Amino acid sequence: MIDVVRIAALIAVLSIGVVYGTDVFCAMVQRPALARVDDRALTAVMGNVHRYGDRRMPIPGALGIIAAATCAAVAGMAGRWAEAIPAATAVGLLLVWLVLYRNVSAPINRQLAEAADAGDVPANVRVLQRNWDRIITTRAVLQGLALAAMCVTLLI
Repeated sequence: MIDVVRIAALIAVLSIGVVYGTDVFCAMVQRPALARVDDRALTAVMGNVHRYGDRRMPIPGALGIIAAATCAAVAGMAGRWAEAIPAATAVGLLLVWLVLYRNVSAPINRQLAEAADAGDVPANVRVLQRNWDRIITTRAVLQGLALAAMCVTLLI
């Protein structure tokens, strides 16, 4: 059973790391860079980024949640609470991230992708981007804490 726990934890670390790295990049690089482009470029770039991101990022996101949950469940069934607790904590953090993404980021992503497809520039494009940017640091912190929790699981 401990092998299943470790393999699941490793898969979770790798998967969570993909989303964490993406969110950190967005917070540290993308946000200030986009502040320096015009509204048409902002719409086109972010609309296309979100189109591809929303299609491809669910794979590592879901894999991270599933692997962390598997790790927590198997460790708990084996009575390995030192591994189960940080893994379960990671699952909780990832679920909070998912709620933020679905309720704030995803609707904005859809609006920008639709505008880019249509070649339109929404009058509120800067407001949309500000609202998206408003939670990216929180999202990165949640992913980072989940990643750290899974690393603790691996170290035990």
